[in-house]
Amino acid sequence: MWANVCVASAVLKDKNLQYVFRPQVHSDQFGEASCSFIAENAKAKLGKEVKDIKVAIIHEDGPYGVGVAMGNEAKCKELGMQVVHKEGYAATSADLSALVTKLRRAQADVILHTGYNPDITLFLRQSKEAGLKFSVLIGHGAGYGQIDKLIETFKDDVNFFYNVDPVARAAARSQDAEAGLGELTNEMVKRYKAETGAQEVPPHVSMGFNQAWIFLTDVLPRAIKKHGGFDPEALKKAALETDIPEGGTIQGYGVKFFPPGHKMAGQNERSSPVVMQYVKGVTKISWPTAIKTADPVLPLPAGHAYAR
Repeated sequence: MWANVCVASAVLKDKNLQYVFRPQVHSDQFGEASCSFIAENAKAKLGKEVKDIKVAIIHEDGPYGVGVAMGNEAKCKELGMQVVHKEGYAATSADLSALVTKLRRAQADVILHTGYNPDITLFLRQSKEAGLKFSVLIGHGAGYGQIDKLIETFKDDVNFFYNVDPVARAAARSQDAEAGLGELTNEMVKRYKAETGAQEVPPHVSMGFNQAWIFLTDVLPRAIKKHGGFDPEALKKAALETDIPEGGTIQGYGVKFFPPGHKMAGQNERSSPVVMQYVKGVTKISWPTAIKTADPVLPLPAGHAYAR
């Protein structure tokens, strides 16, 4: 099994699976990235010490949401932030007003949210109706990776929101790509836009393409040429020999899988997400600082629908 997009850490953690490989970023990394980003910008942008930052963590209660939220909580506490509220909910919920009320009471500076499109839409709508205010909102993939749908529904209300995901390579600086990857990315973007008519290429397009490309151009040829075919044993051996350096894929990270016996056996040890910000419908990379394409805007500017 070659996992292209699924992110829940629990899929692989402590399972010692022998024939499952995931080049994709996993949920613990999503949760850690958003907290690290806030900590690095607390003083300069929010005017507060890290210990004074109040964080609320909300999430859909499936493996994906729970995994990211656990990463959020562990990393934020490790960095010394105050976790003032943490709550899961069913992604099929018809009413999140009670959650919104709790968040108003908690008065968090930062909301870390993990959810799908329908529940995110419900949450944002009821939050605006109830007058919930905050300084920063960071989503973690899935529904927050579908910025076109959020803009269609909320227009400027989602301007300056953040999303943690593997980099949407089309948003990255071309000079950061390894030789040949710029042309590959351009071709991917061209074909996607021609097929869909979309102007913005969401992170999930890069994810699906990137992981499939790694399998088809690195793992499969080696399995056939070196190990005699594409049966499970040949593919397993070829995958464990994959050794792509950082910067060697269109999403910026490299590929090297943790071996059998490791607590994350089959997971790409070189995977890494980025923190992106949506600025007037355009995706900007905000973190890590070394590859950012725009200075992050936080807190939300005055006049924003959710600005404190």
